[in-house]
Amino acid sequence: MAPRPCIIFDCDGTLTDSHHVIVEAMTRTFVSAGLTPPTDPATRAVIGLSLPNAIGHLMQDGELGLRDQLVEDYKTVFSEMRLAGEMREHLFPHVKTCLDALLDAGASLGIATGKSRRGLDHILDTHGLRRYFGTLQTADTNPSKPHPAMLEVAMSELGAAPHETVMIGDSPYDIQMARAAGTRAIGVSWTDHGPAALKAAGAHALLDSFDDWSVLLSEDKAA
Repeated sequence: MAPRPCIIFDCDGTLTDSHHVIVEAMTRTFVSAGLTPPTDPATRAVIGLSLPNAIGHLMQDGELGLRDQLVEDYKTVFSEMRLAGEMREHLFPHVKTCLDALLDAGASLGIATGKSRRGLDHILDTHGLRRYFGTLQTADTNPSKPHPAMLEVAMSELGAAPHETVMIGDSPYDIQMARAAGTRAIGVSWTDHGPAALKAAGAHALLDSFDDWSVLLSEDKAA
């Protein structure tokens, strides 16, 4: 019997067009603390890391003692934006078509994301995605990407080996995590980081549209 393919997705910037929401929440968090907010490109560059790591990267040396408070402030700001109806975390085109096709092809699916479990649950419930995924790995219970633990736990829960698994994401952290875990790594061409950055991080291939879902089942694996 052929091995069952295992496809693990990042969330922000891969399944959902949500980077603009994260940038706005980060800006409000820093401003409310009386700090100079990071630039939009700087915030976009750390999306994919766990929240403490992301905020740590964005802080100046003299501000590092405030990191834990900013993490909590960001969570509050994000929740307030959601309650105010300011969240516009839309799915990218053809996501459900892709997920349906992968399940029909016999794949097992999961998510490995730097989001909190609360944030991921909101996305899954809002867009009716929960039924697709057999494992949900978040930054709440795993080391931040690019550490491979998140992906390793996902494979363990789905009963998949690294050679049966592909990680798909929009950031170099996703690609580096996949390479560290020994899986195939596919980047999305609509990434804010730019396709070249994903290739430089070690992506084996790029996905141009979720209509091209068959790429995710290819067994070709570059060096």
